[in-house]
Amino acid sequence: MAPKKNDGATKRIMNKGAWTAEEDRKLAEYIEIHGAKRWKTVASIAGLNRCGKSCRLRWLNYLRPNIKRGNISDDEEDLILRLHKLLGNRWSLIAGRLPGRTDNEIKNYWNSHLSKKINHKEKTLQNSRAEETATPSQKDSGTEGDEEEGGGKESANNSDVNFDVNEFFDFSAEGSYGLEWVSKFLELDEDTMNYKEKVSNIM
Repeated sequence: MAPKKNDGATKRIMNKGAWTAEEDRKLAEYIEIHGAKRWKTVASIAGLNRCGKSCRLRWLNYLRPNIKRGNISDDEEDLILRLHKLLGNRWSLIAGRLPGRTDNEIKNYWNSHLSKKINHKEKTLQNSRAEETATPSQKDSGTEGDEEEGGGKESANNSDVNFDVNEFFDFSAEGSYGLEWVSKFLELDEDTMNYKEKVSNIM
């Protein structure tokens, strides 16, 4: 097998580290003269050891003169929420409706702030709905518990009633005073028992 022919060309190693102030100056000067186009040739012409994609993202996200700096306002946040509900994670389209904001900035703001905020609101809403749904049953169970407790109190009160014989019969008098009706009742009961024995003997 014939060895590969070496034409002396070596693959250039691109710089992938942080951009320096000198690199930013070179890129800004080139774009000011030639415009923001042909990103594949920008790096070599501007004397940058960077790839075209890196140059494009650096310009769009950091060096453009019309980039809006500072925190995202409440109006911008509300617009991002409504656009995201409509467009999803299409950050470039969302950024196009927010003058001065970049798609990278909006994506980072969404992942670090808005997504957590939405999840918190959704959980709060779910918990409130669950509480509203559970309230009627809890009230009913509470009422039943009160009724059962009330019934238990009534039964407890009934069981606590003490039958005091002294309240109905007076045993303080000597002899059988006041107990004549008891003697008559016992006599009648004895006569009834004798009658039943006679009948059973006949049969």
